[in-house]
Amino acid sequence: MFTFLLVVHVIIAVALVGVILMQRSEGGGLTGGSPAGLMSARGAGDFLTRATTILATLFILLSIALAAVATINRKPDTIDTTLARPEAAAPADANSAAPAVPADNSPVPLAVPATGQPAPAKTN
Repeated sequence: MFTFLLVVHVIIAVALVGVILMQRSEGGGLTGGSPAGLMSARGAGDFLTRATTILATLFILLSIALAAVATINRKPDTIDTTLARPEAAAPADANSAAPAVPADNSPVPLAVPATGQPAPAKTN
């Protein structure tokens, strides 16, 4: 479904670019025009203006539909736990100390030095 809508979206985008490039630079753009026939110069301009309006509307609506379909199809099947923190494990040997607690009771633990000794307390 998404691929089909995407292909239709690309076709509409290419057609919209083509219709815009065929218009005269002095034209009224999306403002409308006179009720002249299709065979006159002004009638061709009116046709291109109407085609631009229709293609632009389809382009916007299809963009919204593609965004909606993309969010529906992007639900994960499983929860990724690769970035989850490991649970607190008991120290591997008796010589390793528990993580040092900051003196100001901050929730951020201090790093333990490589020597295995707890970090010195912070003094002011």
